[in-house]
Amino acid sequence: MNALVPALAGGLVVAGVIGLFVGLRPSPVVQRPSRPRSVRRLSKQTRILIVAGCAAGVVAYFVTGWVLALVLVPVAFVGLPVLLSSSSAAARIERLEAMEEWTRSLSGVLTVGVGLEQALVATLRSTPAAIAPEVTRLVARLRARWVTEDALRAFADELDDATGDLVAANLILGARRRGAGLASVLEALAESVAADVRARRQVEADRAKPRATARWVTLISVGVLVVLSMSGSYVQPYRSPLGQIVLVSLLAAYIATLLWLKRMAIGQASPRFLTPAPTSVREGAR
Repeated sequence: MNALVPALAGGLVVAGVIGLFVGLRPSPVVQRPSRPRSVRRLSKQTRILIVAGCAAGVVAYFVTGWVLALVLVPVAFVGLPVLLSSSSAAARIERLEAMEEWTRSLSGVLTVGVGLEQALVATLRSTPAAIAPEVTRLVARLRARWVTEDALRAFADELDDATGDLVAANLILGARRRGAGLASVLEALAESVAADVRARRQVEADRAKPRATARWVTLISVGVLVVLSMSGSYVQPYRSPLGQIVLVSLLAAYIATLLWLKRMAIGQASPRFLTPAPTSVREGAR
């Protein structure tokens, strides 16, 4: 019982440090249309990591006698892959590349002389998978007799990206003026987005080097900690309640460093400039 209290305190310290970094991270306020609430379910991979982490924590407790392992090991199994991964940046680049491909395809369809709405519907079959749900809903709104501008604003809200706003803004201007030249404008815009994608890929390749270094340092540190916890007297002082509090403090500082590295690698997205259409207008267009 005496060892359980510092273990729980250590877990609260780690959670507090993580919550502090998440709370201090600024986030832009963007007005979005109300959407129905849905329960966010954990992915299959996350559930597997949680189960494996709990099992490994129980094993580590029986092997080392550290009550703290019941908390730290599951947290490490779930948190370290998130802190050391680059999936968010890769997903943003993939969406940008999908916007560029879709814009170029739309420009090609417009060159044959069809209307904007018919061109948007025609691009549905060749839409890249990264933005296929958003384009599918855009086409569904057009088929449901939405006003084209309102449908495009809803499309931009779902993309939630500055580049998506740029594409939607050009399409909105084309829907208002109904003049020639939209295809050439979209082609030039696609070239600009393609250059942005190339620059982002180069930046991400440069960021991958320190991320790989941090990954290897973390794996080596975890391996050394596991070996020392099962053999030798080097970690014997950490078995006491005070030692476990010191261990939690050191691990919390290391996690804070990984969070700092993750935050620097993510960067800040460009602010959006399109505002959503009024709710009454969207509902009246249905």
